[in-house]
Amino acid sequence: MQTPIRRFRVVGIIEGISYLILLGIAMPLKHWAGIPEVVKVVGWAHGVLFILFGLALLHVWVARRWSFGRALLAFLASLVPFGTFIFDKSLRHEEQLAQG
Repeated sequence: MQTPIRRFRVVGIIEGISYLILLGIAMPLKHWAGIPEVVKVVGWAHGVLFILFGLALLHVWVARRWSFGRALLAFLASLVPFGTFIFDKSLRHEEQLAQG
């Protein structure tokens, strides 16, 4: 996690996983099993990770001099299930190019 893009990739993957857990496990447990506490815990964790994602995005945007469009695309990817994983493919490529 030595570069801004590496940190962004790691946070993005973890945030994406938390989003899928929230949508795929916690929400069904709340609505079908009557266990709303799961959403509270997972939602809180996802919220913290989403804030970290935003901070990591801001850092990589400035450090890598991304265009507004690329930064917006990264943000929008975080709002779509599996979006961060799809966006990560281009980040892997950019990271490899940056390393030489």
